[in-house]
Formats: sequence, C-alpha cells, structure tokens
Amino acid sequence: MSAVKNIIKDNYNTMLLIDYLRIAIKDAGFSHADISKTPTGTRVALHVTRPGIVIGRKGSGIRELTERLEKDFGLKNPQISVVEIEKPELVPAVMCTRMASHLERGTAFRRATMWILKQIMEGGAMGVQITISGKLRGDRSAFEKHTVGILPRAGHHAEMIVDEDIAHVGTAMGRIGIRIRIAKKEKLIPEFEMIKEKVSKNKQSENGKVDESKKTKVEESKKTKVEESKKTKVEEVKVEEPKKTKVEEVVVDDIKVEGVKSETEQIAKDEEKMKDLTTNEDEENALKWLELAWKQ
Repeated sequence: MSAVKNIIKDNYNTMLLIDYLRIAIKDAGFSHADISKTPTGTRVALHVTRPGIVIGRKGSGIRELTERLEKDFGLKNPQISVVEIEKPELVPAVMCTRMASHLERGTAFRRATMWILKQIMEGGAMGVQITISGKLRGDRSAFEKHTVGILPRAGHHAEMIVDEDIAHVGTAMGRIGIRIRIAKKEKLIPEFEMIKEKVSKNKQSENGKVDESKKTKVEESKKTKVEESKKTKVEEVKVEEPKKTKVEEVVVDDIKVEGVKSETEQIAKDEEKMKDLTTNEDEENALKWLELAWKQ
C-alpha cells in the first residue's frame, strides 16, 4: 500500500472510532479525542465533561474501553487518559449533543435553540450561531439561523476564534441537522495595545526623582501595618469543623469522584427550567388564539 492509502485508511478508522465514542460515552459529555501513535502503543486522550463516568468504579469503564478499542478498531496497546473540560458551554460538540438529546425527548426546536443560546452566552462566549435544518414543522424541509453576539464569518479571525460542530437527530418527523458555531473571547488577539503606564513612568523620570528616604519610610510603615492586621485576623479566626454532607461517591482505585452526574440528568434539569422560557412560537400561538376568540 502507498503512503496516501495508509493516510486515508487511518483517517477513516479515526472517524469510525470518534462516531463510536460519541454514542458509547454520551452520558459523560464527550467532546473530542486526541490519538497519537508511539513505539510502546497508541495514546488516546478523551476530552469529557464528567470523567468519573468514563473511568467507572475502580477503573472498570476504562478497562472495557481499552478492550473494545483493541479488538474492534485494531489499536495496538491503547493507553487511555481522560481530560476534564473546564467550560463545557464553550465546546460546540458538547452543546450539539445536548441540543440533540433535547430534540429526541420531544421539546420544541425553537425552545431548545433559545435555551442553548442562553447557556452559551452565560458561559462567556463572544458570539454564537445555531443553524437547525430538516423537517422541523411539516413534510417540507426548512432551516433557521439564530445568532447572538459578535461572530466573525470570514478572514483570519474566523479561522482562529470560531469553533464549530455538527450533530444529527432522528425524530418522528424525520432527520434534523444541528450546527453550532461559537466565538471565544480567550482566543481573540488584540490589534492595538494601550501604553498609558509607560508614558506616565517617563514623565515621572523627566520631572525629577523621588527621595529614596521617603520611599523607604513609607514602605516600612506599610509593612508594619500589614503585619499587625495579619496578627489580629489570625487571633479573630476560629477553626470550625467542616459539616459532613451525604454525597454520591464513585471510588476509582484510591481516587474519590464526588457528586458524579450523567448528561441525561443535566438535560432533565434543563427541561424543567426551560418551561419558564418564552419563545416566538409561543407568542404566535397566543396571537392565533386571540384572533379566534375575537372572531367568535
């Protein structure tokens, strides 16, 4: 086999592996996997919102995964590591799976989109765009785009700042596609910088040097005040025993993962909160009812 064919085969196998992981570790909030080949074996880093579910009780989950990857996907000596995602609201893959599960449960697509938009913007995103397409209302296919905030669509900034992902859902009406694009503030590189502090320092040097003796006296007085305040604080603070609370624990060898909850539990909680959220669809239905009442 040529080098090109080998590359194509590897890419195809990784695509199948990621599709399998999305279904197998759905409750853990799977985002993506980094696969790298080494002389000893293949390293697989799984980026997940809830690592305790992937690891399982005493590492049973990881053992099952390694066996499956070795047998079905032909990975030589796979070494799996789990990486926790700090902000799942800013990861488009996680939010796509959440929205897909909402639609599978039977929630209205506009209500689900508005809820996901709200969650992402509260998480600290610069801008969001959600595109939903398919058989949304009837037999004829349609699509809707909802955007909030600033989201660059072309150029260098669009390549560097914006992350996107796609998910597909099978509903009673038909297949629906979801595409989420998120612009992050952290990746934004400013074009200009303010140099006010540097200018002020130069002015001070031009006007004249401050007496060193005065500086040392001021610093010594500050130090004494800080030390006195620390002593008083230490005397006032009383050590209290922490209250014991009953929390679910998943023991992994010697590690205790407290309060591990699956994505399905999170989605069920979100649906309860979603009931209070009003959408354009609700307003349209209310207007229709009012028109019928006036006609009668």
